[in-house]
Amino acid sequence: MGRMRSEESERPEEPGAARLPEYAERVLDVAELIPPGRVMSYGDVAEWLGDGGPRQVGRAMALYGSAVPWWRVVRSDGALLAGHELRALDHYREESTPLREAARGAEDHLPRLDMKRARWDGSGAADGTGAADGTGAPDGADDVAHT
Repeated sequence: MGRMRSEESERPEEPGAARLPEYAERVLDVAELIPPGRVMSYGDVAEWLGDGGPRQVGRAMALYGSAVPWWRVVRSDGALLAGHELRALDHYREESTPLREAARGAEDHLPRLDMKRARWDGSGAADGTGAADGTGAPDGADDVAHT
């Protein structure tokens, strides 16, 4: 897409352009597979790749993830990415990503992702739809209350 590719890539880049580390390239490829309205945790991505862990995925996303749907790779507890909460929330609302109301005592009054409903397990990745039913939408997305 709009990011620099590794040397193994089929897509040529501009001469002299910096190359992504191979692991970062793989992380970004997974981020691009996640359908709108769905998320994967940093640990989910590492498990999908069979390599690294949540911290390595988080580092790759922090350094190189701006050209992919970064808001779809999240903390496993559903908390919004610190410093990017409002931008991420806009994306979640636009994509109808399942959210949970903020707890009454929460200082920031921001909702969290409903990980039970929003988490994507990679179903349908081979056919590009992102869901077993071919819709790419989370189960029960029609009846999700968004804040």
